Amino acid sequence: MNNTKFVRTKNVKQFVALMDELQKLPPNIPKLALVYGDHGLGKTKAIIWWATRNDAIYVRANNEMTQNGLLQAIVDELGERPLYLMQENFKLILKHLKRDPKIIIVDEADYLFSSKNVIEILRDIQDSTGCPVVLSGMGVMDKKIARFKHFEDRIFKKLKFEQFNSSDIKEIINELTELNFTEAAIEYLATRTNQFRQLVKLIHRIEKTSETNKFDKIDEYTLKGIINERRILTRAEANEVSELVPVKNLTECRFAGGKS
Repeated sequence: MNNTKFVRTKNVKQFVALMDELQKLPPNIPKLALVYGDHGLGKTKAIIWWATRNDAIYVRANNEMTQNGLLQAIVDELGERPLYLMQENFKLILKHLKRDPKIIIVDEADYLFSSKNVIEILRDIQDSTGCPVVLSGMGVMDKKIARFKHFEDRIFKKLKFEQFNSSDIKEIINELTELNFTEAAIEYLATRTNQFRQLVKLIHRIEKTSETNKFDKIDEYTLKGIINERRILTRAEANEVSELVPVKNLTECRFAGGKS
């Protein structure tokens, strides 16, 4: 399995489009954006992938982060030495971004909502530099941000990472593995997992089982057997069973890669 590949799901494509749109906005439009959704949908992976390729400032918030702690993290990402005084860090950020504009992305931003001052200083940076600021967090972050009216009113767009559909699942499978899945198997897989990390683990498990049992394709029956850890008959085993089980009972027997 090639789990080093980055998969452009529907969510990723929408995120890339949002970032492109933010950068093209005229100066008189606030460039604040919100990216949110349930865990396991690839938000952080998509953000880091984009930030790395576009020289953006990526900061990951935590539960202990203060206003000055956030500023120091941004200063550090800018390649500068963080200072002790908050105002000095703020001035350093403005000076750097006015000289060399960059997008600021704050991941796990939910942790910042306990303090109005921490959120507002991001708005101040955006107002003063014109650089886009993107906050990313969990599924209820769009509701949490409503507490900060001055910030929410300036949000250009909110993007929600949605659950994977069967097209996303197919795209992920095609990118990560060479196994041949039937359409029915893909549809079934979409009903069983909707988290990227879980899907990667499951594909790895399917590959191991397929390698052991020499499956040439993964149909719905085979997939159900692997997921539910049920014994799956190979074609040879099914032939042996047919010699022992009356024909009328063979409707209960199926084997991998074939029909009952």
